[in-house]
Amino acid sequence: MSPETAKSQETKAKLLDGALRTLTEHGIAKVSARTIATAAGVNQALVFYHFGSVDELLAAACRYGAEQSVARYRPRFSAVTSLSELLAVGREIHEAERAGGHVALLGQLLAGAQTHATLGPATAAGLDLWIVEIEKVLARVLADTPLGEFADPSGLARAVAVAFVGVELYEGVDAVGASAALDALEQLGVVVAALEELGPVAQRAVRHRLRRRGRR
Repeated sequence: MSPETAKSQETKAKLLDGALRTLTEHGIAKVSARTIATAAGVNQALVFYHFGSVDELLAAACRYGAEQSVARYRPRFSAVTSLSELLAVGREIHEAERAGGHVALLGQLLAGAQTHATLGPATAAGLDLWIVEIEKVLARVLADTPLGEFADPSGLARAVAVAFVGVELYEGVDAVGASAALDALEQLGVVVAALEELGPVAQRAVRHRLRRRGRR
């Protein structure tokens, strides 16, 4: 990589980080080329040179931030062996992301998507990175349970992701209620764990019952 290319990549990374910090600390209403450039420590003209517009920079920052977060937790997802573990990891991620200001950032991105056309697809793409990892885990951990034959890992992954997004945003107005919602999600893991502990005969009975229900 040439020195010029390295310098350009460094500047772009500074702008992406600056955009994320500005969103988190000041909110979508205060985002501008000037505030982002100030946070990044560069000339504001570089916003337009590298990204074309503030909205395109915000969209790129959204994807960039999601990629960084998912990469941090990918090894944890790979090590999960049960639904209970997945939900426990989800709670761990929730606490870490909240402490890091990323929950506030998500709220700003969702709010900004209402008025910034590029933010909606970028936010959805960022959430899809999480959904892909969750789907892999669900497909793996449910495969040998009575639910494996009937569950839709893709749909379930989206439901889990949406539930956690909702809890994260709800926590800002009702922390106790949000904690209760997370507890309820973890109870689902207990139910699946109980199914896994059933003997072969009982598991066949559960599968038979589920098939009958599915045909109605």
